Amino acid sequence: GSGKTHTMGTGQTTPVKPEDEGITPAVIRNGFAHIEENKDSVHFKVSCCYLEIYNEEIRDLLQPGKPRHPIAVRENVDGVIQVAGIHAESCSSVEEMLRCLAEGSVQRTTGATLMNEQSSRSHSIFTIILEQRRLERQGNSETLLPGAEEDSSAPWSRLNYRTAKFHLVDLAGSERAKRTGAVGGRLKESSAINSGLLALGNVISALGDPAKRGSHVPYRDAKLTRLLQDSLGGNSRTWMVACASSADADFEETTSTLKYAHRARNIKNKPVVNRDPKLAQLASMQDEIEALRNELQRVSEGTTVPLALASNSAPEVQIPEVDSQENVAGVGDLLEKLEAATQVNGELREKLLGAETECEVL
Repeated sequence: GSGKTHTMGTGQTTPVKPEDEGITPAVIRNGFAHIEENKDSVHFKVSCCYLEIYNEEIRDLLQPGKPRHPIAVRENVDGVIQVAGIHAESCSSVEEMLRCLAEGSVQRTTGATLMNEQSSRSHSIFTIILEQRRLERQGNSETLLPGAEEDSSAPWSRLNYRTAKFHLVDLAGSERAKRTGAVGGRLKESSAINSGLLALGNVISALGDPAKRGSHVPYRDAKLTRLLQDSLGGNSRTWMVACASSADADFEETTSTLKYAHRARNIKNKPVVNRDPKLAQLASMQDEIEALRNELQRVSEGTTVPLALASNSAPEVQIPEVDSQENVAGVGDLLEKLEAATQVNGELREKLLGAETECEVL
């Protein structure tokens, strides 16, 4: 082989030195190092799942002993691809996730051919699911006046929610039956592998060729392209590593691989941060409530408004007091707005808690 599985690090079933690890273990270690650095201000939840596509059948590598149940690829209302029926293992440390990677790698389907004694007979996808909630105190220190101290007793509010997925894909190499000597079951596996890679090539051509821009993209031609739909033409950044053999006997395969990777370079995506729209709406409502409270406090305490002038010794401008009846009416209007905003905020919080409860149950 040309070293695809070794490069990705999905074939390392025994511990190795960190400098000899592949891409997947390096991503895991780097991710948890970032979590450790920011654990005081951000709450993280990490999980992983591991699957393979063998003869156009999706298999769960983290639950090989469980009774087989159909694993379906579906698309939600937001256009995000989801795998229904796959097991996601929660991990709280590097060791736990590396254990999942090693146990799943043992379950991968491999076999011997004339070109490779340990040839991958399936495409595998190791997915890391990362959720983060930025912890902010009610009464954020960024909004405090100079010289004021942050209230350490203020409750934490987890409003800034983001989520991301890392798909680490180990593709099986394309095969020619004449060179691999595949017959029987091995020939069927080779046919399924080549079919998936052909569908992936067609998708890459449709996305990267300016002449085909806007035309139909055949994601549904294979399970592989359907699973990688978000990675190829969705809200993502994608890197492709092309592994080439140095043997002159593999010249044709090397040339084909380089052309394959060159076409993938033409794909241009514009990813955006995945935020929860409900939490974003709730945060905007809280900002509105805070603005109303500040305005109410300003009207109630007085009419002195400091002006930001160039000089540090800028005088305060005294605004003439308004009529008391107008002042009371203004305060009443602000109180009504504040009460309405608080009520809407409470309803949104209840809906959010209900949605999170349903999510945990699922």
